[in-house]
Amino acid sequence: MKFRKLYWVTEEVCDQESRVNGVFTSFVDLIDKGLTNTRCRTRLSLFKLDCQGPPLGTWTTDDFVAMDDDLAPFVSSGEFSAEDCKALVEAFGKIAQVTA
Repeated sequence: MKFRKLYWVTEEVCDQESRVNGVFTSFVDLIDKGLTNTRCRTRLSLFKLDCQGPPLGTWTTDDFVAMDDDLAPFVSSGEFSAEDCKALVEAFGKIAQVTA
């Protein structure tokens, strides 16, 4: 198993407040447990472990059209597989349709 240097944070965003739902390193856990249907928007952020600064990427269920392109450098570097990224984009799109 590969040690992950990146992690995902899922949040539920309602009005001006947000609540962290989970922190994940596994795509399987992120998709199965982290991307749940909520009554509000979901925000997904990608962070580098033990590092200060802004996230490497942030997407919301109402603005994720560039997510596939944004993840391409991580596929090129070998950090993520193309299949995992495709599954994530599809799963995120499904919850976006529910919260729209």
